[in-house]
Amino acid sequence: MTEENEQTAKTENDDMMVSEETYMTSGVHIGTRQKTADIKDFIYKVRNDGLYIIDVKQTDKKIKIAAKLLAKYDPSKILAVSVRQYGQKPIRKLGEHTGITVFDGRFRPGTLTNPNSDNFFEPEVIILTDPLADMQALHEAQNIGIPVIALCDTNNETKYVDIAIPTNNKGRRALALVYWLLAREMQKAQGKIKSDEEFAVTVEDFEAEI
Repeated sequence: MTEENEQTAKTENDDMMVSEETYMTSGVHIGTRQKTADIKDFIYKVRNDGLYIIDVKQTDKKIKIAAKLLAKYDPSKILAVSVRQYGQKPIRKLGEHTGITVFDGRFRPGTLTNPNSDNFFEPEVIILTDPLADMQALHEAQNIGIPVIALCDTNNETKYVDIAIPTNNKGRRALALVYWLLAREMQKAQGKIKSDEEFAVTVEDFEAEI
């Protein structure tokens, strides 16, 4: 690598919220053995064992975009959803630190569309941990016409998704890191904290138990 290329790589890394190594050790880059046409631009390479590897620079960029959008909304009007077990503690912690409303576990049909439902809620924007596992919530969000932010693995389609955050959305540590970053960046965008260091919570605090 030439000195100029090294400098470019260093600058790109400096612009990232955490290092590439942090993303890697959390397994954010580990995709599945399936690739949809929607996700192809987020894929860095395919490994010898057939696993698709996600470009974590794209992950980093999309988390920033999502956090800036979310910071414009009243947190009580934002809904985070996770049917997947490993996404449930991370979204609860996201709710705890940002004031976002959280539905963890089974998503009951009609939650967003049926005013007579016990769980009825009218969000202005929704965050999905996995558009496939959270398909019911995705379809209802699309029916009522609100923006959808979704954590998308290499096997996901992005139909009806407004901001796709490319990431391993099945891994415990990967989900913890992505939601931790969303919480931190939202707080910064809202002016609640001025620096990364002021966010005293750790990624481990967001991590689901095995």
